[in-house]
Amino acid sequence: MPSALKTTGDQQLVKRINRSVLMRLLRNQPGRSRAQLANHSGLTKSTVSLLVRELIDEGWLSEISMAAANGVGRPSTPLQIDCRSRGLIGVEVAVDTLRVASVSLLGKVLWSTQEPLRSTRPKDVCSRIAQLTVVAQEQLVSRGAQLSGIGIGLPGAFDEATGVVRFAPNLGWRNVDFLPQIIQALVHAGLPSVPVHVQNEADTAALSEYEFSENDGKDSLIFVSCDVGVGAGIVLNDRLFTGMRGMAGEIGHSVLELDGPPCSCGRRGCAEAFIGSGALGQLANVERSGHYLGVLLQNLWTTFDPSVLVVGGSSCHHFPDMVRVAQETLQSYATAAGVTAPTVRVARYGLLASAVGAAAMVLHQYLRPMHPTGRLAGHGQPARDPALLQVPRTSGEPACVR
Repeated sequence: MPSALKTTGDQQLVKRINRSVLMRLLRNQPGRSRAQLANHSGLTKSTVSLLVRELIDEGWLSEISMAAANGVGRPSTPLQIDCRSRGLIGVEVAVDTLRVASVSLLGKVLWSTQEPLRSTRPKDVCSRIAQLTVVAQEQLVSRGAQLSGIGIGLPGAFDEATGVVRFAPNLGWRNVDFLPQIIQALVHAGLPSVPVHVQNEADTAALSEYEFSENDGKDSLIFVSCDVGVGAGIVLNDRLFTGMRGMAGEIGHSVLELDGPPCSCGRRGCAEAFIGSGALGQLANVERSGHYLGVLLQNLWTTFDPSVLVVGGSSCHHFPDMVRVAQETLQSYATAAGVTAPTVRVARYGLLASAVGAAAMVLHQYLRPMHPTGRLAGHGQPARDPALLQVPRTSGEPACVR
């Protein structure tokens, strides 16, 4: 963890970085006291006390009621992430379904719903997202929780720098200026002023496992989503890896068999033609599909060397034996090479993985205020607080509902 920052730059940025340090320490090890936070962060005790008081007042942290004595003198008060005062909302736009979930800061699903996606027109999709988000926000209010942010997962390549969905073939979208449209819909619906983040649905699913896992992902994890389309959400070195234009992880059209079955893209032998839900419905050869899922996992393993591989989506949900065969296939490759295969497991949140992960994306951004480049994460202007930003935006900054 970084020590106290010595800088003549913007003090709000310094404060946000230090706040994120304390929150990450408590998320990784709940129950630490103020003194322990100061020791592990390198911040002074007075700075920690001030920041903790702010975080408690704002509903990010809470004190554990039963104080534990720590040596002689005044007992230390354990702290934890507050799972009651704040909440997150995540939305998944699947090819034929809308899913919405309200989630605590620790990943507990407080409320969820899903319904058929009746229209794929961007305006209609945004309107329905806003309507369901209002219901989700009302559920949070009924629990006494404040909405901290909204995340949205889409089945396509989203360009964070412009707010444009470059390509979502299963929705029929190409170069859709999505972010301004969803912001307008949320504003019109009367949602409070909060950050709004958008990303590919496989990427958000990966964050559901990474942010709300039991630390088995360490700093790298890959989520393989097998739905109508097939995609991968990739977390490397504690960061979501999306590529230059948001197209990283588009593995559904990687070729697994030369001259294999035809794919919707016009190629033959693509991953989607073996493990997409449409292909499984037609072929119903779970053993064969499981084998090819294992081949795909093997290729991702040798390319990225992740700590954990997670599989989810409707194909894995409806055909659990496919996952078993994939695990066996991956293990056979590892045995032949004389190496240890990474852990492969199914998604903890099932079909809600992407919606819960979209909510987790809000927390993921909040806890990582700095990019390796030194600028404020997701922001073009490092000196500005995200709550003050105007919308619509085109600079790569997360939008806020005003």
